[in-house]
Amino acid sequence: MTGTNPEVLVVGAGPVGLSAAHELARHGVRVRLVDAAPGPATTSRALATHARTLETYDQMGVLDEFLPRGQRVEHFTLHQNGRRLIRFDTDYSRLPTRFPFTLMVDQVITEELLRTAAERLGVTIEWGVRLDHFDDLGEDGIRAHLIGSDDRAETVTVAWLVGADGGHSTIRKQLGLKLEGESSETWLIADAVVDCALPRDSIHWMRTPRGTVMMVPFPDEGKWRLLDTAETSYGGDDQMVADRFAEKISTGTGKPTRVELPSWISVFTIQQRMLPQMRRGRVLLAGDAAHVHSPASGQGMNTGVQDAVNLSWKLAAVLRGEADDPLLDSYSTERVPVGAALLRTTRVATLLVQLRSRTAAAFLRTAFTLLRTLPPLKGRIQRKIMGGMSALGLGYGASPLTLGSSSATCVRPGDRLARVDATRAANSREWQQILAELRRPEWLLLTHGAPADGHLRTLCLSDTSVAAELGLRAGDWLLVRPDGYVAAQGNAEQPPSAALASLGVRLKTFTQTA
Repeated sequence: MTGTNPEVLVVGAGPVGLSAAHELARHGVRVRLVDAAPGPATTSRALATHARTLETYDQMGVLDEFLPRGQRVEHFTLHQNGRRLIRFDTDYSRLPTRFPFTLMVDQVITEELLRTAAERLGVTIEWGVRLDHFDDLGEDGIRAHLIGSDDRAETVTVAWLVGADGGHSTIRKQLGLKLEGESSETWLIADAVVDCALPRDSIHWMRTPRGTVMMVPFPDEGKWRLLDTAETSYGGDDQMVADRFAEKISTGTGKPTRVELPSWISVFTIQQRMLPQMRRGRVLLAGDAAHVHSPASGQGMNTGVQDAVNLSWKLAAVLRGEADDPLLDSYSTERVPVGAALLRTTRVATLLVQLRSRTAAAFLRTAFTLLRTLPPLKGRIQRKIMGGMSALGLGYGASPLTLGSSSATCVRPGDRLARVDATRAANSREWQQILAELRRPEWLLLTHGAPADGHLRTLCLSDTSVAAELGLRAGDWLLVRPDGYVAAQGNAEQPPSAALASLGVRLKTFTQTA
């Protein structure tokens, strides 16, 4: 899929660029992937992989490689001055998923797995190749000027350019687009082995008289990511940082703790910025090139991967002639609000994580003591947290690619289709068929007693309980996008091919599934 006559140039071989290249290749697009770095990253960055991204990795066909490499986290425990205040648990009861946890995977491993998957599809990452500048040729595409590690210049013309080149994006700067927002606090992060008695299936937050600290477990034995929101001086003294964390963790948990010399330390200022648009002509931006967030809730990489998946099937449809150019406008329409919502939630999460007010800390101690005695209220809070952080509650109900609405209690147009837990998925043959179909990069028509449509890959449901879970009555159908979100719902009197036509999609072939 790469090499000769590429249709799309992807710049940036981090998780976002790798996901975009993988999905474009899976959809049959000839893609070229370049990165200015001399080789793969060796230092840790993003760590959390949330439930919706795990579902997405399943659709991409790479999930089985991720699960054994990660540490499952199902709790969030708060400590203050030697006491455990409360433990929040994951609660996905209103947003069923087969992956009711966060998987902590070092970004180095994430990139390794995505790189291997992309290479299986013929994508070769070209390291040490940077985009110097590009010319927009209008309908004739993009002329990109590349410079290799040996300073050899090269010019390549492609139909589309995808910028996944991070927060300092060259592509965004040449377009004259500026990230809008603010920078706020400075934090210090360190990765280190910690000798402590804390359970590793939880993130731990602790408040001490010298500020708050957070601990996130790595898959590696004894290794944790440590975050200090108050004391951020470093100056190259690794032992000082280790001792400072050891003292604070001991104070916060009330148990002796030893921190080994960190393998990585970073001091950074939190950026909360985004673009109001993610497309300019034949140039599309994804991930940190379009929005940067506080790491407080660990959602930046997840959001970027979702950007890439949303973009790729639409770009492939336009290249195949199955949709016109306006389909790509829905990329920005759907994903910009996601970035804006994430800015709001991470701003709140940042304030809560650092919690500098002693008055607020005293209030929280009282509130959490009370909350432990009120399980229904605690449950509502847990579900609210999970809905936002996991991205399972994210939908495209207001998208131009979503037709109509439904009173169905489970899946509505704009929702993700795979709303099923692991037990139900394992025990239902038809759910297994549905999930298998979602791994194919095509549109899907689910019917319950309705006739198949000659333009669509169709799965006819015979299990009335599965149909009921999806909100389908006899004669109903659901039209599902290649990224697993429901585009429309109808019945025998409303042919799904008409719905496709109104979305501007023209499928040339179809496969009859069942």
